[in-house]
Amino acid sequence: MAFYLQIVQIIISTCLIIAVLLQVKGQGLGGIFGGGGDAGIYRTRRGAERTLFNLTIVLVVLFFVFALVSVLVQA
Repeated sequence: MAFYLQIVQIIISTCLIIAVLLQVKGQGLGGIFGGGGDAGIYRTRRGAERTLFNLTIVLVVLFFVFALVSVLVQA
């Protein structure tokens, strides 16, 4: 059982990494490490940006739940 939970956790973490990297659009790799030029400008998310943002939140919650269940199963 723990093996399958680990496999699911690896898949979710890979999807989470991809989702976070897709959110840094148009800034290159410098935007990942805080090099964005629009730091003080507030923008609303619309369309695909909002969907990607919500998907990222869902993936974070799923990752946390599976990590918690994995710890509880091993104990």
